Amino acid sequence: MDDNNSRNLDIYEFTKAVKDYMLGFSDSEIKTLFAYFDVDRGGSVDYDEFIRVLRGPMNPARKKLVAQAYNKLDKDGSGYIDINDIKGVYSAKTHPDVLNGKKTEEQILLEFLETFETHHSLRNNGAPDHVVTKDEFEEYYNNISASVDNDQYFELMMNNAWKINDGNKSYGKAWANKDESPNKGAAQNFGARGTAAGGRPGTAQQQQT
Repeated sequence: MDDNNSRNLDIYEFTKAVKDYMLGFSDSEIKTLFAYFDVDRGGSVDYDEFIRVLRGPMNPARKKLVAQAYNKLDKDGSGYIDINDIKGVYSAKTHPDVLNGKKTEEQILLEFLETFETHHSLRNNGAPDHVVTKDEFEEYYNNISASVDNDQYFELMMNNAWKINDGNKSYGKAWANKDESPNKGAAQNFGARGTAAGGRPGTAQQQQT
């Protein structure tokens, strides 16, 4: 389908694929379908957009797990997650950009929050405000979920990331608890933005508890 290996489908490639597979859509229907897949209205369809539309939203069991994770992050029970919910629990002081003086700890924490807002913002033409709503958090995991076939693996992934079933233990990957010793090195660092194996931003090892 991706004839030019751009990792995106433009309208020409999309149209060609639909016709090659003889799906029976008219040109006008293909344009409508392409617009539906092109969530961010960027004029092309990338893999995340394609798989998200094909798979649809999470099933109820996965939504329940995501809601549990959200409630655990929402430390003050306000119904949304902001920097105050994570600032008292995690530290970004060992992030490479903080150590190099490129960014402040607060900037790193705000970027972390913004990651959860991005997918929802693209679908709704919004702009991140560093306050994560339940809808934004759920849409982030709708995109993660689309690439995970097995419900048991999704549950394992969520528990590894957020320690949903571990009571009041620290629940973060790739962050440093403020009470932890600074000598734990890599276990206290979180890496560049992106999606970790646990389905949350950051790439460093899980902190020790």
